[in-house]
Parts: sequence; C-alpha cells; structure tokens
Amino acid sequence: MSELTVLQAVRLKGRARLDDLTATLGEDADDLAATVDELTRSGLLVDGNVLRLSPEGRIRLGELLAAERQQIDTTALTSAYAEFRRVNAEFKALVTDWQVKDGQPNAHDDADYDAAVLARLDDVHHRVTPIISAAAAQLPRLGRYSTKLQAALDNVHAGDTAWLSRPLIDSYHTVWFELHEELILAAGLTRESEAKSGYTP
Repeated sequence: MSELTVLQAVRLKGRARLDDLTATLGEDADDLAATVDELTRSGLLVDGNVLRLSPEGRIRLGELLAAERQQIDTTALTSAYAEFRRVNAEFKALVTDWQVKDGQPNAHDDADYDAAVLARLDDVHHRVTPIISAAAAQLPRLGRYSTKLQAALDNVHAGDTAWLSRPLIDSYHTVWFELHEELILAAGLTRESEAKSGYTP
C-alpha cells in the first residue's frame, strides 16, 4: 500500500476511520492497517478517534503529488480534465435538479420527474468513464474511481437513491467530488484558481 495513496485518501476524506479507508480504497485490511500504523508512527498521520493528516503529513503529501506530476504527460492530463469540466457542469445541474424541483426542495413525490433526472445519470456515467481511463493512463491509481462510481450507480439502479448524493458515504456525488479534486491537483491547478474561472468542484 503506497504512502501517497493512503495520505491522499485521508486528505480527501478530511477525517476517516480505518474501516472507512479500507472500504473506500478497496484494499486488504491488514495491509492498510500496517501502512496506517507506519504513517502514524512517522508522524504523518494523527490517530485519535479518527485518522487525519498532521502538518508534516500535508507537506509530505504535497511532495509526493509534485513528484507524481513530474512523471505524467501534462498535455494528456490537461485534455482529460478539460473533458471532465464539461461533464461536470452537467452532473452539477443533475444533482441540483434532484435536490430542487420548481424552486422548492424536491419531495420526491413525482416518480416521473425523479426517473428523468436519474436517466441523465446514466449518460453522465457513460461520458465520464473514458475520461477516467484517459487520466488513469497517466496516473493508474485514478482507475479505481471508475469502480467506485459504478458501485454507487449500481446502488442507485437498485433503488437506493441515497447513493446519488448522500454525504459521508461513497455516493456518486462524494466519489465525483474526490475525482474532481484529484484531477485539479494532477493538472497542477488549485481549487481557488478553478473557482475564479467558474469551475468549482
């Protein structure tokens, strides 16, 4: 289990329990626990009730991400991110339409309306999958986002619509947000610069 993978997962979650990390990374629990123990002993993670990055951990993660960016084709990654931006606008609109109907919180009492919104999710998923593949050609660890998005989509298809946008689980929206953050960093950008350009995660 790589140092970068674990530190980045904790960063994206903000705070996380070990079992949450095991679930989100899809890795062997014993291997992950050993890596977390090593990172905690080295002072890069703080292990209280939940795991979080220490100040030293944030610095180390920044160094690892910078070194990772040195190994990629920046043009190819930037192109993938440009495609993601376009699909991101559609996904944001979809989530808004799921949460709000006719200017009011969606009571989810109109089955046809909800079905039409969810149908758009399939199109978004179809479009984002090759974008992830293109990004993963540069950063293989990003490939797991396809699996995570598919898992969330499968739960939505099974009728559990909480997996569209519920926070604190790896819902489609949660995974999408983390993927967006990964692509921003990989492209050498910041969330602040993206916000100024109108491309907020």
